[in-house]
Amino acid sequence: MHNGQFNTIMQKISIKDKLFVTIQIILLIAYLIPIKLINFELNFYFKYFCLAVVVFAFIEMLIALFQLNKSLTEFPTPKENGILITNGVYKYIRHPIYTGIIISTLFFGVYNTNSWEILISMLLFILFYFKSNYEELMLEKHYTNYKEYKKKTYKFFPLIL
Repeated sequence: MHNGQFNTIMQKISIKDKLFVTIQIILLIAYLIPIKLINFELNFYFKYFCLAVVVFAFIEMLIALFQLNKSLTEFPTPKENGILITNGVYKYIRHPIYTGIIISTLFFGVYNTNSWEILISMLLFILFYFKSNYEELMLEKHYTNYKEYKKKTYKFFPLIL
């Protein structure tokens, strides 16, 4: 890719796109900071249930990443040459990568009995709510069939949201 192509691609990425990704990176880095706000204990079985949920969410997220393939972008604005994926996990939820991040960070925080990690996972959920709203506006502009797809699927969690 030469400079002209790179500049054209970067011009299509708005300040909003960059802001959402920057906040996401900051929150993910903050998640890694070893801070304990409130101490609590968990039942042994519940603790390992949380770990199983983390593994499930991580696998779901990896499947979603592979399904997006060349349409994957870190920005909410879709790639110019991307295609709308509506099968696999995308048949049920529109943002399975966000779902995987939310569930894995939340349940790993619970598993670690770390209130800081739980707080950051809640902030990630709020961020992904707004980021996905913006992303869906961009997807509706880019893909004529997105509105119809949106009616048939859940945003993050099947049968809930």
